[in-house]
Amino acid sequence: MANLKSRTPCGDLLPLEIGSARLEETDPGHLTVLSELGREGALAAALSQAHGLDWPRPGRATGKEGNRCLWFGHREVLLAGPAPDAALSEKGAVTDVTDGWASVILSGPGAEDVLARLIPVDLRRPAFKMGHSARSLLQHMPVSITRIGADRFLLLAFRSMATTLVHDLKQAMEVVATRA
Repeated sequence: MANLKSRTPCGDLLPLEIGSARLEETDPGHLTVLSELGREGALAAALSQAHGLDWPRPGRATGKEGNRCLWFGHREVLLAGPAPDAALSEKGAVTDVTDGWASVILSGPGAEDVLARLIPVDLRRPAFKMGHSARSLLQHMPVSITRIGADRFLLLAFRSMATTLVHDLKQAMEVVATRA
């Protein structure tokens, strides 16, 4: 019988530290997409009551590590951290997507420069402040990106693209490091 071993999406590719940037895999806990269906605001009220989180405005995130809610699209958010309270499913669609995503944190003084090479969004501090969140492309792959600190970004990409995510970020980190 085969001896199977569980692996994280990025496996043994991380952590990496190149120049002034660090890339590490993180465990965001449960990942649950919440979608409003029907009465607007009912799911937001249930989220607030069950998890103490506000429904984020477009392009924003609420909460903190271990109990965070990211804007994920029109009338959709991503609950990251806790398992969703059962009351949420009475007010909207609740979809567990935990196994479908890779989650990494890019940090350090060079993080903005690394991402500027890969993402067509202005991620500099004046435009993309702490708590801002966006859905965009990193090279050719869809990602969610959230600023979680002065020089810290949470990136979520489909699990099937984890190796490509790390590869692309590593290449950009190397280029930025050579410019310093």
